[in-house]
Amino acid sequence: MAAAPFSLPLAASRTLWQRAFSFPVLLALTLGASVFVFDSGSIADPDIWWHLRNAEIVVQTHSVVHRDLYSFTASGARWINEAWLGELAYYFAWRWFGIRGIYLVMLAEVELILLGVFALACIESRNVKAAFCASWLAAWLATVSFGPRTLLAGWMCLLAELFIFALFKRGRDLGWLLPPLFVLWANLHGSWLIGMVLFAIFFASGLVEGVWGRLQATRWTPPQFRKLALVGSLSVAGLFLNPYTWHLVFYPFNFAFQQRLNINHVDEWMSLDFHGVRGKILFGMLAATIVLALVRKRRWQLHELGFTLLGFYAAVTYSRFLFLAAIVVTPMLAKELDFLAPYRPEIDKIGLNAALTIAIVLGCVLRFPRPQYLWRDTVRNYPVKALSYLQQFHPQGRVFNDCLWGGYLIWNARHLPVFIDSRIDIFEYSGVFADYLDAMGGKNTLEILDKYNIRYVLYSRASPVAYLLMHNPGWKIDYQDGTAILLERRTAR
Repeated sequence: MAAAPFSLPLAASRTLWQRAFSFPVLLALTLGASVFVFDSGSIADPDIWWHLRNAEIVVQTHSVVHRDLYSFTASGARWINEAWLGELAYYFAWRWFGIRGIYLVMLAEVELILLGVFALACIESRNVKAAFCASWLAAWLATVSFGPRTLLAGWMCLLAELFIFALFKRGRDLGWLLPPLFVLWANLHGSWLIGMVLFAIFFASGLVEGVWGRLQATRWTPPQFRKLALVGSLSVAGLFLNPYTWHLVFYPFNFAFQQRLNINHVDEWMSLDFHGVRGKILFGMLAATIVLALVRKRRWQLHELGFTLLGFYAAVTYSRFLFLAAIVVTPMLAKELDFLAPYRPEIDKIGLNAALTIAIVLGCVLRFPRPQYLWRDTVRNYPVKALSYLQQFHPQGRVFNDCLWGGYLIWNARHLPVFIDSRIDIFEYSGVFADYLDAMGGKNTLEILDKYNIRYVLYSRASPVAYLLMHNPGWKIDYQDGTAILLERRTAR
């Protein structure tokens, strides 16, 4: 028998004032405000700048970028921009509101995801307090992806998929939304593959029926089976509705199995550090889920176990997927926390809630970062001060640059083709990324600069590369500041 949909126990006789300042609304507002506590207010992401350039080209030419246009090392090479649609929101926000626009898009996406996780946890646990406690822990994990990232659009799609699953299990069939969701998702971000894995787990869990200790499964009815098989097939077909056709669909597999240097040398693809705060919180969530499941003896649905195992495994293997764990594990943890006293509208203190709500709103307004604060990390970590010199100097020759600075140069120094940027895939294919890693680590640095006929090096002053060239008589300093240094070969090759 399908479970009844969850609704907060707000009596129809309650006034608008009582509803607006109820305890559940206060909890949701508190969770949303926690973003301002956890967020550093930084938009210094190395990818955002080339995302803006790609989106600008789409708007101006009405065509996506198919080949590399920004570097001299991979110029003209085929390239799949698997997040082309997700870039547009940031581009228009930048055009209309500048740096604050980029922050607003990021903030809106993060808030929608966290509040959506809270709502999903309420549906699953039927306990708003349990949902809040689990969601607050999830907010800590989500900080791994706080920033102007197209990945956030993918997590929004993932959350929508989980809502569809939750309602489907409760007898409300919105499965027809899945095919258009996957069409949108495939054009927003490559994380659609995770959505397909979750769909496969959800579908497979209903192919069997039985009870195995504290694990149970209910077989799909024939109409449910036919519906899921149909929407699953249409969803797979919908993936090919994109400007890159089958190339985009197969790109996530290419990334997983052929881009080993990319995965092994980018921080967010490293395994989770359990000595850090996020690692300890994830371990706490895992331990709490296991202990409470043993003590409370609640039976788990087969798909719940599959989702939870996938979430924990992904987060432990790659720290990037801590946000994934936050989304899929939180509703299950909230279920185990449903022993917390339920919300009772009749004892709600509306006046106190209103005062706290006003205080939280005022705090968020005062905490909202100003433009100079948003620029803080970018000025500190990117060649912002060197930009005016580069625009006047116009280097006559090839420039070897920091990988993380490539996107900034692509957007701000358009006359300057880059050696490399954070689109690592296109440079790994041609061996450029391997050479970059060697040069950056001091292995055959001079030989690699000769190989690519490099005349200038734009790098961090504190880097081994800069130190080596500063003490090499064949190179001279053209410019330096507290962040960057531009070195020139004394005798042009």
